[in-house]
Amino acid sequence: MVNRRGFLKSGGLALMGVGLMGGIPGFLAEAVAGEQIIKPYGKRKVMVCIFQRGAMDGLMAVTPFTDAYLKAARPTLFMSAAKGSTTGKPLIDLDGHYGLHPAMQAFEPMFREKRLGIVHGIGSPNTTRSHFDAQDYMESGTPFNKGTASGWLNRAVGLLGHDALTPFTAVSLTSAMPRSLYGDNPAVAISNLQDFAIQMRGNPTGANLAAKSFEDLYDNTSTGLLKSTGKESFDAVKMLQKADVRNYRPANNVVYPTSALGNSLKQIAQLIKMDVGLEVAFTESNGWDTHYNQGTENGIFARNVTDLSNSMMAFWNDLSAYQDDVTVMTMTEFGRTVHQNGTGGTDHGRASCNFILGNNVNGGLVHGKMQPLAVENLEDGRDLAVTTDFRSVFSEVADRQLKVSNDRVLFPDWKGERIGVMRA
Repeated sequence: MVNRRGFLKSGGLALMGVGLMGGIPGFLAEAVAGEQIIKPYGKRKVMVCIFQRGAMDGLMAVTPFTDAYLKAARPTLFMSAAKGSTTGKPLIDLDGHYGLHPAMQAFEPMFREKRLGIVHGIGSPNTTRSHFDAQDYMESGTPFNKGTASGWLNRAVGLLGHDALTPFTAVSLTSAMPRSLYGDNPAVAISNLQDFAIQMRGNPTGANLAAKSFEDLYDNTSTGLLKSTGKESFDAVKMLQKADVRNYRPANNVVYPTSALGNSLKQIAQLIKMDVGLEVAFTESNGWDTHYNQGTENGIFARNVTDLSNSMMAFWNDLSAYQDDVTVMTMTEFGRTVHQNGTGGTDHGRASCNFILGNNVNGGLVHGKMQPLAVENLEDGRDLAVTTDFRSVFSEVADRQLKVSNDRVLFPDWKGERIGVMRA
C-alpha cells in the first residue's frame, strides 16, 4: 500500500506544458471535477532563495570604502561614500566603513529598520573558480563531494518535521529544476504560473517523467488510493485553476520590475497568498559575470543590483500581512578579484556578500570578518578571503525560518558555527 507521501514522491505533479486556463488534461480534469475545493492549507513559514548566477562582485555591492588598498586596486571602479567627492552618486554609508551601491537605494530603509542583514566574506571552502563547479557545490551543500545526489533545499524539505506536504511545498520559479532541489522529496519547477508549465521534481531518475506517465499511474491506481494520496495534488490544481493569476494585482499598489526576477518573485508572492502550502521557494538572477565594462553607478553591475533590490523590495511590500512568515536570502557562487582587470571589469574571485531580508533577521549590520585588503591578507594574493562558510549562514536561516535544525543531514561533513545573522 502506497502512502500519500510516497505517492507524491514517486508521482509528483508531472504536468508538462499544461495550460492553466482550460488546458488541464482530460484525465486530470475529470478527477478534480468531482472534488470540492478544500480550504487553504493556511499560512506556512516560507524561505525564499535567490541565486545570483555568474558571481556577484560583493566588494562593489557593499564596499569597504575606508580601505585604501581597495581604492588603489580599483582606480576606475572604486566608489566613495563622501558626498561631493565624485561626479556621480556616492555610496550609501551604512556604518562608517561599508557603503551600499547607490543603485541599491531600495534596500536602505530595510537596513535602517534592521530587517535587512548583510554577510560579507561569505563563500565556499572549495577554492574552485569554475562557475559550474562552484554552483554545484553550493547547491548540493557539499563543497568537496561532487557525487551528492540531492540538493540542500530538497534535504531541507525532508527535515520539515511534518507530513502535511503539498505539491507546492517546494517550488522553483525557473524553466528547469535547480540543483538545490534535486532529490527524493517532492518539489516542482514552474516556468510560469499563467501557462502552468510544471516539470517533475529534480530527481535524475524522474526528472523527465511526462504527463502520459502520470496518466498511466492514475489509470492503474484504485479510486480509494487516489482519494487518500492524490487529493492534495488535485486540490492544488483546482486552486491554481480558479485563481486569476493573469490579472493578479499586487498589494499596496506595488509595481514589480518587468525583469525575469521581478516576474518570478511576483509569482512566488501569488503562491504565498494562495496558501497552497508553499514553504521553500527558489528563483534566480543571471548576468553577474562582469569581466568587461563593469561600470560604477551606471553599467552592467548597476543594472543588475537595481533589478535585484527593486524586485526584492516589490516582493516584500506586496507580501503585506505575510511579511512575518517570510525570509528572503540571496546567494552567489563566488566573488570577484580585488584588483580590476584591463578591460574595466573583475575576474573570478573567492568571497562575496549576501543579503537576508525578513522580520526575524538580525538586520542593520554587516556580519562577517574582513581584514584590510592588503596583498598579504588576500587569498592567493588576489582575492577577498572566505571568512564565513556559506553553510553557517544557510543552516541558520533554514533553522530559524523552517525549524530545520539537523545540520548533519542538511550539510553533511560540516561542523562549523553559526554567526548570528538571525534573531534568537
